[in-house]
Amino acid sequence: MDQHELKVQCLALPGAVEDFPFGDEVSVFKVGGKMFALCPLDGEPLQLSKRHWNTITLDGSLPDQMVTDLLADSYDLVVASLPRARRPA
Repeated sequence: MDQHELKVQCLALPGAVEDFPFGDEVSVFKVGGKMFALCPLDGEPLQLSKRHWNTITLDGSLPDQMVTDLLADSYDLVVASLPRARRPA
């Protein structure tokens, strides 16, 4: 999975948006104003990480479907923590 495919997967989730609160070099994906994925864009290999989350290295060692599933799990955890009024429809 490359940077473009990662972005497509994240933004396909309901209510997901991309933001750059840490500068142009770090893509942050949020739902309901809360982060569910973070990716330094200049990393080689590309990695998804957050200080207290799991780091996923996108070097081909994980099947794309597993990466997609892990993104969905992270998204679902964040959505479940949102007040009902801020959850995507």
